[in-house]
Amino acid sequence: MRSGKTQAIIEALEPLAVENSFELVDVELVGSARNPLLRVLLDRPHVPDGPSLDDIASASSWINSCLDALDPVKGAYTLEVSSPGIDRPLRTLEHFKRFVGERAHVATAPQTAHGGRAKWTGLLAGVEGTEVLLEVDGAVARLEFSQIRKANLLGAIDFTKGSNTSGKES
Repeated sequence: MRSGKTQAIIEALEPLAVENSFELVDVELVGSARNPLLRVLLDRPHVPDGPSLDDIASASSWINSCLDALDPVKGAYTLEVSSPGIDRPLRTLEHFKRFVGERAHVATAPQTAHGGRAKWTGLLAGVEGTEVLLEVDGAVARLEFSQIRKANLLGAIDFTKGSNTSGKES
């Protein structure tokens, strides 16, 4: 569940990301009240290796301009713009659909826990309507998207190939 402030930042940045050929993966406001950090995660799904350092540097310019106008954090804060990395957050239903077959960790709101369980790790099996299907221990859990607090891929490094993978079998 996103705070109103974080959601407002997402809504302001998302169209600019598309306009600049990026995908806005996620926005996080972390740190303390005295030392806040605003993290903006961008990807370029149409580019095999994702955004380059130059891409991220150029994106920082339009992100800064937007945030200056929006003024989402009172006082000073640190802006961090980066790619999502191998433990990529999953924020939208489209993200869940795109990464079917990948291993993920999903946390649901405690009040909606299934049988007392609010944390799930398994294989993304699909999306049906507004439910995310996650294969866990041989069974498929149906998790209502609106009840998902946080989700991310479980990245893995395949040292035998010398490359990063996100846990999908080759």
